[in-house]
Amino acid sequence: MSSNLPPVLPGPRRIVTSHDSDGKAVVSVDGTVHSSVMIEGFNGHRTGKFWASTDGLPTNDNNCSEDGGARQVGDLGLFASNAANFIYSDLGPGVRTPMHRTPSIDYNILIHGELILITDDGTETHLKNAGDVVIQKGTNHAWRNPGKEWTRWATVLVDAKPAVVNGQELGWFLEMDK
Repeated sequence: MSSNLPPVLPGPRRIVTSHDSDGKAVVSVDGTVHSSVMIEGFNGHRTGKFWASTDGLPTNDNNCSEDGGARQVGDLGLFASNAANFIYSDLGPGVRTPMHRTPSIDYNILIHGELILITDDGTETHLKNAGDVVIQKGTNHAWRNPGKEWTRWATVLVDAKPAVVNGQELGWFLEMDK
């Protein structure tokens, strides 16, 4: 697929709450996320940022006026050490991402369209319904959009200790050949 596929899904609405000077809850941000970017090596796959907590866990974001949606996150904009990142991904029709793994636990929620999760052993798991969830525990995987329209899912990536199998640490991995 072409790396120049335009995103056809509208930017999602993002609402952020905070406190006023009296300690009452208020809506501090209510707007559409318009900026999404293509990840290098992931042609036809765009991501946008909802929020990143990059000051460690537990975060101090409840006491900070900075907009976490403007923060930069490490490797490929996906994850960083001692951080949590809340993003959305749009995948073009027929597009497949490279096989990849991050040292994080990822909570993925299908929002629109269909998505196929591909694991190392060749298993393909078809997500068909908005609200379907995949929890990635530091595993190697790829995504494929089997449909004729763009697919969107939301992901929360939380820094985690890398998976260890047979004494070998399984850290960051990106297969650029496929």
